[in-house]
Amino acid sequence: STTSQNTLAAMAEMGQRILIVGCDPKADSTRLMLHSKAQTSVLQLAAERGAVEDIELHEVMLTGFRDVRCVESGGPEPGVGCAGRGIITA
Repeated sequence: STTSQNTLAAMAEMGQRILIVGCDPKADSTRLMLHSKAQTSVLQLAAERGAVEDIELHEVMLTGFRDVRCVESGGPEPGVGCAGRGIITA
């Protein structure tokens, strides 16, 4: 997360338009861009509302450093998705 956010910050400094979409279960892939502000993930909000269709874009896409657009999709619970399944299986 830190490496990608610093790379994107440098690209934003060069005038590039940036959208970062995080998929970490902790929803912290955009935290540096948002000056340490926690962001609600799309999955979390959809669970609260009952459907993705009940979410407005401005609720899940925040603007951070140098107008970088930030979205956190959320992800599987730790240990059950991505590498977690492989570790459990092994």
